[in-house]
This record gives sequence, C-alpha cells and structure tokens, in this order.
Amino acid sequence: MRYCNRDFTLRDLEDIRAIIASPENPHRAAIARAVCLHFNWRKPDGGLKVMSCSVALKRMDAHGWIALPPPLHPGSPPYKGPKLTAASDPQPTLEGHRGDLGPLELRRVREPGDARLWNELIARYHYAGHCRLAGAQMRYLVYANGRLLAALGFGAAAWRVYDRDAFIGWSDQQRVARLHLIANLARFLICPWVNVKFLASSILAAAARQLPREWEARYAYRVQLLETFVECDRFAGTCFRAANWTCVGETVGRGKCDRLHNGPTTSFKSIWVRPLNTRFRDVLAAPDGSPPGWQ
Repeated sequence: MRYCNRDFTLRDLEDIRAIIASPENPHRAAIARAVCLHFNWRKPDGGLKVMSCSVALKRMDAHGWIALPPPLHPGSPPYKGPKLTAASDPQPTLEGHRGDLGPLELRRVREPGDARLWNELIARYHYAGHCRLAGAQMRYLVYANGRLLAALGFGAAAWRVYDRDAFIGWSDQQRVARLHLIANLARFLICPWVNVKFLASSILAAAARQLPREWEARYAYRVQLLETFVECDRFAGTCFRAANWTCVGETVGRGKCDRLHNGPTTSFKSIWVRPLNTRFRDVLAAPDGSPPGWQ
C-alpha cells in the first residue's frame, strides 16, 4: 500500500506496530522519528522526513492498519487561515511601466512578520485564497523602491500530470525518484493597487534566476524545472509566455488528489513549465540508478 509516495508491505506494518509498542516511543512524534530511522526515510538533504511520516501514520491509523496512541494535544481547533490586519490594507495606486520602478527585490520570506504579511495578502487578494504550501517550499514578497508589489510562493510539484510528464520524457520510476526536482508556482499575486505594464513577466523572470540557488542552499539540491497551472477561463497566461514559460497542455479537470478518477470535475487549467537549465531532461530522465540531482 502507498502512503505519502512510499510503498509499505505487510511486513513493514508489523515493524511499525513494534515501534509503536516500544516504551522508547511514548508519543506520536517519537514514533514518526523512529519509523523514519528504521526505514531510512530521508529528504534529499539527508534529514528525516518526519512530517511526511506523521501524515502517513495518521492515514494508516485512520484506515485501521495500525493503532497510534492518542495525540498529546487533542482537540486543537482547525486552522481557519490568517487573521487580516492593517498590514495588508490597500495602498496608494501605483501605475506606469516596469522601467519606471528600478530594481526589483524578491525578499525571501524568513521572518514571522513577512510570513504573516504573505499569508494575509494571499488570503485577502488571491482568487484561490490562502493555502499552506506542501513539501519543500519558498515564498517571496516583491518590492521596488520600498513599495510592496507582489507575493509568490513555490511548493511541491503535482504528483502526476500527463502532458508535463510527456514533455519531460521520464518513466514512472524516474518521476517518483526525481519529482522533488520540480517546484510548483502555487500562488502568484500582483497586489491589486499595482497596475504596472510588464511587471508580472519581469517578476517571473527574476524568480527563475533567484530561486534555484536559494532552493539549493536551503534543501541541498537544485531545482530543474518550474511548473504552474493557469485557470483557462480566467487567464491567458500571457505573462508566463513573456517570461519564457512554455504551455505544454491542459489538465483534464480533476484535482491533484483524485488518483482514482472518481472525484468531481474541477476547472480546466493550462499547464506551463519553465526549464531552469538546458540539460534538465538529462537530470530528470537520467537512467535509473544515476544520481537524481544536479549534474
């Protein structure tokens, strides 16, 4: 059976039950860490995948395969999104041409204040609302001459996308091994008070230059490809085309978690990709057994 992109056998479940029963693992966090160590379940940078393991264990528990101890802090209220404050209130209108702004600053979100502002902007002004980005991620606030212009965030790639996978030319096994080398542009917002020509494509181009080195510094591997999904009935994707992204197809109207093809139809989206080096296929579709990283 598969949980969080990892296969588990019945023998594996027996080992997990033994870990749960051990007095050395009195709570769920300790169990998740012990399971990661037992199966050598690690991130590309060598750290333990405790978060993914915790999610997998909860799903196994819900499906009746294992019995986890009660959580240490039961009854926590569900997350309702960020609280809106004056920090994200509309600012004076900014109009003109990209050349009038001067250099762009893509400020990586690191401090709590920047994180709160990013969350507020997305919740307040992005048509799809706020979401917690999945997996490895990188968020930015964009400024020019001290003026806040935009927010964008990259997270984990979609599990399987037919047209994207055909564009790369990799096998299912290669995709499973190297999917982490793709980053998904999950949110992109130009603040509603900003009306500057060619700004969006300029931000996308700057992000494509800046993100690979910062991603590698944080996660110890280099992203090879960016992807994003643009709702066909809302946008034409003009700014992506201007920033050297390529439209490789269209989704079939299913959500990213609808692996059984029995969920409700969602909006159709065009699929856009942006290679980050000319040899991205050599890395993503490298022969099985070769190092799955930057060459």
